[in-house]
Amino acid sequence: MEALKNRIKQDGVVLGSQVLKVDSFLNHRVDPALMSAIGDTFADLFAEDRITRVLTIESSGIAPAVFAALRLEVDLIFARKRKSLTLRDDLYTEKAYSFTKQEENEITVSKHFLGADDRILIIDDFLANGQAALALARIVEQAGAQVAGIGIVIEKSFQNGRQVLQDAGYRVESLARVASLDGNEIRFVEVEAEVKAEVE
Repeated sequence: MEALKNRIKQDGVVLGSQVLKVDSFLNHRVDPALMSAIGDTFADLFAEDRITRVLTIESSGIAPAVFAALRLEVDLIFARKRKSLTLRDDLYTEKAYSFTKQEENEITVSKHFLGADDRILIIDDFLANGQAALALARIVEQAGAQVAGIGIVIEKSFQNGRQVLQDAGYRVESLARVASLDGNEIRFVEVEAEVKAEVE
């Protein structure tokens, strides 16, 4: 998605070789026009997959996920990272390790919002080690529902998250695949290399 890549190049801040800061448009201050375009792209990618719900984790995944859900005309569910006083024991629960925050979170979704007949599109802002998306997928499977696919806004392709998810049998669609973070330079996976890797 060229608009997203251009915005990453323009406003992304490289913090070392592992961390890309995009809080000026994605996960602190949010650009609604860009999120709408991202939602449209996800909806187009999964248009034939009979999606019944979109699932994400609070809070950074909510903006792109809500636009995808709007375009797909389905509800958005977001997993909570901490138990609310209004949530009781009727929860699906998993643990998810955050690469950026270097901490493990317990995430929960009410059993009332997922059913065995659901086909779920999981959306997250970043893919690094794949643990957040994997935890969401396990919650979907606890409900007896099906993961139709996983949509990622920005993938750090130099980490193993994609491989982890694909090895688990999930379809992964990333809108911007970062190949490396070198000083202030952000390099993306070339389309030709991406296609070749998928063929191999």
